[in-house]
Amino acid sequence: MLKNEYPQYGAKFEVIHHTELIQQLLKEGKLKLSESVDLGKLVIHDSCYLGRHNNIYEAPRAAVTAATGKAPLEMERNHNRGFCCGAGGGRMWLEESVGKAYPSGADRRSVEKGTRKTICVACPYCMTMFTDGLKDKGVDSKIQVLDVAEIVAKATDEIKPNNRNPKS
Repeated sequence: MLKNEYPQYGAKFEVIHHTELIQQLLKEGKLKLSESVDLGKLVIHDSCYLGRHNNIYEAPRAAVTAATGKAPLEMERNHNRGFCCGAGGGRMWLEESVGKAYPSGADRRSVEKGTRKTICVACPYCMTMFTDGLKDKGVDSKIQVLDVAEIVAKATDEIKPNNRNPKS
């Protein structure tokens, strides 16, 4: 919104997504990874606003690749064909009264096949929709949903909670 909609009202801001910031900090050596984190089979989801609306696809992938040591797997529908989770359009707050609920978790085929261990997202709405969708399917104990930032945090000592000094 700040980047795409506010300029028509005279507001101009430099806006970058958190995955772009993470990628930039990694590239500049300002964020150092201490280890590669193994999250099993990891598939990345392209959120509609980050991807189709802002054409940002490589920053999340680069950050995940740096943190895990391998490129993430792709959803069946990815990049500009990515499947919208529906939350940004208000579906997150609706109760379904007719028919089946919206296919929470965006790409249900990946979830239903049970072939993935980790689903990587870069949007809080997608995080909620995937998490709720996995709970609805009863597979939330087998598949975890993590944001790109969480994956990078797992690979660095600087951010790990058990390394924080509560006095500082």
